[in-house]
Amino acid sequence: MAKKEQELKCSFCGRSESEVELLMPGMNGCICNECAERADQLAKEYLDKMYKTESSDIDIKSLPKPSEIKNFLDEYVIGQDDAKKYLSVAVYNHYKRLAQEKTEDDVEIEKSNIIIVGPTGTGKTLLAKTIAKLLKVPFAIVDATVLTEAGYVGEDIESLLTRLLQACDYNLKEAERGIVFIDEIDKIARKGDNPSITRDVSGEGVQQGLLKLLEGSVVNVPPQGGRKHPDQKMIPVDTKNILFICGGAFEGIERKIAQRLNTQVVGFGTDSKYRRLEQERLLHFVAPQDLRSFGLIPEIIGRLPVLTNLEPLDNNALRRILTEPKNAITKQYEKLFKMDDVKLVIESEVLDYIVAKAVEYKLGARGLRSLFETIMTEAMYKVPSSNAKEYTVTLEYAKEQLEKSNFEILKDTK
Repeated sequence: MAKKEQELKCSFCGRSESEVELLMPGMNGCICNECAERADQLAKEYLDKMYKTESSDIDIKSLPKPSEIKNFLDEYVIGQDDAKKYLSVAVYNHYKRLAQEKTEDDVEIEKSNIIIVGPTGTGKTLLAKTIAKLLKVPFAIVDATVLTEAGYVGEDIESLLTRLLQACDYNLKEAERGIVFIDEIDKIARKGDNPSITRDVSGEGVQQGLLKLLEGSVVNVPPQGGRKHPDQKMIPVDTKNILFICGGAFEGIERKIAQRLNTQVVGFGTDSKYRRLEQERLLHFVAPQDLRSFGLIPEIIGRLPVLTNLEPLDNNALRRILTEPKNAITKQYEKLFKMDDVKLVIESEVLDYIVAKAVEYKLGARGLRSLFETIMTEAMYKVPSSNAKEYTVTLEYAKEQLEKSNFEILKDTK
């Protein structure tokens, strides 16, 4: 009788050791092989539900071709043909990498991360947001300015992948073939050429942390952020098939380019064939060594092999931006007035005036919206309360509204 009481039993189903194939003892109980298999199955179902792992196959025949991707970008972004081609080819090749099958030749297509250099207001972020509308893969836009080295105030580098997981509802397989756009990459440039006693936690430290993400490795990502939820379970994400696109203004890099080309940004030129280049055209000749001079470490430049630039916008391009894109600012205001049963009419001289001011204030395309908002605020305040069926914005009204604002302090007096 005492022998039967000492016989081990499964703590889950209650069956004795003689009734099961295997009984595994623990510190405070036992579990049989059947209960262990059932627990493993339930755990997999739970994890699959919490962090989805299914992935849809990509049909290469149905993929948008580079020319089709560029045509879609043309509907929303004016100009920047070279940058659009680079992005279109990169995205298309990224699709093909995901669709590639193992063959006998063992040729594996590697990804080509991109870095885009361009002045503020030329459309770097807009290109990223627009291309995200077309993609069949998860797409996340993150800002590099908030990143710091691990252990310091700010966001960890792994938060880039947290945004990507959130974009695909934590579908791990989908996230591992996604695209990440890192904006303001120039803000993490090395603060000085010489090593410092203090750590450069938001500059070179971030660049060192980005290396493993750009190259391709398995990174443990906190699904809800690393600092506020320290006890959460990490999700291992393989970045080998994640395409990274970086963008930055790189303010002042023209001087680095001018020094390399043996020319000058201002003053008399040398005997170089580039001596008559205008400052705005120097970005067209940007090279990896210029990024290194600006403050990016060689390792991260090597992991961003495709380098392209955005051209500064001239008056004609700015004028087209106001009216031609699908989401042009003038079309947005026409829709706002239409919701109040009012037809908005904007004189052509007003658009020319806004473009001239944007060039004068050196605000780029981003400044067009600021100027337009300033001019239209008074009308948006009065018209909904009136019984007007049509409202015309005249040049005199635009000048009056702009003169009453604080925009004049932005005027370049140099």
